[in-house]
Amino acid sequence: MNTVNHQSQAAPGFESDPYCGAFPELRAFWEATARGQLLVKTCKACERAHWYPRMFCPFCSSQDTEWREASGTGKIYAFSEVLRTEVPYVLAYVRLEEGPILMTNIVDADPAQLQIDQPVRVLFRPTQEGRDFPVFTPV
Repeated sequence: MNTVNHQSQAAPGFESDPYCGAFPELRAFWEATARGQLLVKTCKACERAHWYPRMFCPFCSSQDTEWREASGTGKIYAFSEVLRTEVPYVLAYVRLEEGPILMTNIVDADPAQLQIDQPVRVLFRPTQEGRDFPVFTPV
C-alpha cells in the first residue's frame, strides 16, 4: 500500500461540488478517484484500515491516521437488487482486501449470478456532480 500525499491538484469540479465542499477532509479521497485510485484511511498507531474515513481511528482512538491506496479488490459481503426505481441497480456491501466494508454498487453484472463472498474489483463511475465514485464489478 502506498501512502498518499495531501498536497495534490484539485479533482475536476471539486470546488463546485457542494458535497465535496462540505467535507474538505475527503479531498484527497476524491482527488484519488479522479486518478482511478481507491484510498482508505489507515491508523498509523494500530495499522488498521477503516471506513467511513475519520480524522481518528475508530479502533484505538489515535488521531495519527493517513490515506493509503487500497488494492481495489474485495468480496461481496451482502447485496440487494433495487427494483422499485426507474433504473434497477444492485446495492452492496463489499469487504475490501484491507478489511473495511464499503457500501457501494455492483455494476456490469447479472444480479441473479451474484453471490456472497464473490470476488470483485473497483471501477470508477462519474456522478452528476462530476466526481468519480467507486463501484465494483465481479472479477
